[in-house]
Amino acid sequence: MCGIGGFCNFHKDFIRYSQKYTDILTHMHQLQAHRGPDDHGIYLTGHVGLSHARLSVIDPAKGHQPMLCKTGDHTFAIVYNGELYNTKELRQELITLGKTFETTSDTEVILSSYLEYGPDFVTRLNGIFAFAIWDPYQERLLLYRDRSGIKPLFYSLQKDTLLFASEIKGILAVPGVKACIDRQGLNEIFGIGPARTSGCGVFQGIHEILPGCFAVFNKEGFRQNCYWKLKSRPHIDSYQTTVEKTTALVLDSIRRQMVSDVPICTFLSGGIDSSLVSAVCAASLKEKGKQLHTFSFDFAGNRESFKANSFQPSQDRPYVEQMVAFLGSDHQYLECTTLDQADCLKQSVDAHDLPAMADVDASLLYFCSQVRQSHKVALTGECADEIFGGYPWFHKEECFRSNTFPWTMDLKARQILLNHDFLEYLGMEEYVAMRYQESIDETPRLPEDTPQEKRRREISWLNQRWFMQTLLNRMDRTSMFSGLEARVPFADHRILEYVWNVPWDMKAKNGVAKALLRECGRDYLPNEIRHRRKSPYPKTYDTGYESLLAQRIRNEILGDFSSPVLQFLDRAKVENFLNSPSDYGKPWYGQLMAGPQMMAYLWQVNYWMKKYQIQLV
Repeated sequence: MCGIGGFCNFHKDFIRYSQKYTDILTHMHQLQAHRGPDDHGIYLTGHVGLSHARLSVIDPAKGHQPMLCKTGDHTFAIVYNGELYNTKELRQELITLGKTFETTSDTEVILSSYLEYGPDFVTRLNGIFAFAIWDPYQERLLLYRDRSGIKPLFYSLQKDTLLFASEIKGILAVPGVKACIDRQGLNEIFGIGPARTSGCGVFQGIHEILPGCFAVFNKEGFRQNCYWKLKSRPHIDSYQTTVEKTTALVLDSIRRQMVSDVPICTFLSGGIDSSLVSAVCAASLKEKGKQLHTFSFDFAGNRESFKANSFQPSQDRPYVEQMVAFLGSDHQYLECTTLDQADCLKQSVDAHDLPAMADVDASLLYFCSQVRQSHKVALTGECADEIFGGYPWFHKEECFRSNTFPWTMDLKARQILLNHDFLEYLGMEEYVAMRYQESIDETPRLPEDTPQEKRRREISWLNQRWFMQTLLNRMDRTSMFSGLEARVPFADHRILEYVWNVPWDMKAKNGVAKALLRECGRDYLPNEIRHRRKSPYPKTYDTGYESLLAQRIRNEILGDFSSPVLQFLDRAKVENFLNSPSDYGKPWYGQLMAGPQMMAYLWQVNYWMKKYQIQLV
């Protein structure tokens, strides 16, 4: 994985002021150096500048970027962030067409594929990626993003100049770009956050290439093209055939994503998702005489203070211990303290350039920093719940019948601390309803779907378009902040395409959540793991964390009249909330965002506004 950035303008000659624009490119890769601490490079020509910070995973010796290819009088260039999982097949196909290669890197395969097949070559790729290609022959810059949006790619049009970067900070590094936020951005923060409308960069004028799309920027302007999207088709396979095909796709995706020239590891929670990924990896490595390294995450003191509830029915530790014994893995139990978690709230904003998933995000960032001390590449079980229907809102009647996002059904929880004038200005209910309806209208449908199956598709679409994207953003930023490449085998587009059309009575056979995936793990996992009830990412049960957050809000927000977030808050309501946050029982986002998480998010919003000196417009 890497960090990329750059700019393009067909009315300027960057070479005339090469030192100025070289400095800008250097600043762009310096700000994103955490994504690629192993190497860096820049490329500057008349109308385009490219910047790259590299994390060396494939062909560390020869994979330097920006990578150039001279064809006749023209020099093509690419900066690439990602990993291809079908590099071998693509390279062999190109070799049969007469192509030669100087490296074993997937970057060279991508650039060669573009030169051979043209812009639509992206449909041949299986992987996670965001990249830019400069085509001097056609005089155009192309920006590509993978099908699921696993890798980020932001852009901004500043008059005649196109700016792009892996992270928003890369764009804000360019002189003249201001950190502004308007009413839409405020609604994204307070009404939608920590989710984001697809393509929205929250900051005014900053956008993101949509998943499954590529953009072309030339003298005629900027145009975005969709090269992939989910399609609804009748499912004609029997249940047994469905299990066999799904199993084959899952196994193939996991094995493909083990490709690396450096050692891999896995995140292991003891749930079916991460356990299945770990089991396949362990078996593959064992065939080569190698041992899998695994990591699990929890909070200091949770073994003593854990309290089971409807959201968190069990602790991970007993199931992790069972899986470690089953796999024979070299395992590390990582723990995050209350102070570590609170302190990482700041770094979480630094990683996202936005308020994020509060303590859920901050703790994962801490854990990734620990994993990075020994590994560069980790495979995770992320995305299985969204694809196979694991969350409560797939199954609860009130969520099924709600006419809004099922993970934030009650906006009152978001409004409770905001002042009346700000709420009037926001129009939060209308904004959220608009975004919800936009997504519902986009849902791929089948005319023959029953009303119930139609609603199932809508909920699945919302999960993959919104909730999954939020978790993918979290995984990318928290891992890449420490230069760790986290891979997500379940998000392989072939799995998404096939499972999307599997009827609900197969996905959740006999009313069992993720029954299809549990059946896929029959030959690979102990029954206790296959049948374990879902328990989400852990949270701390230390009441001291809540007290620490409350104290920081009192000191750093309420105690500082220059705090930018104060203009949005009802001070009396905040003080009352801090005195009795434990009474706040409704989830604020998903399953974990109750009182402490809401306080943490509020603190992040204030820090974010201060750090970026955000102007309201």
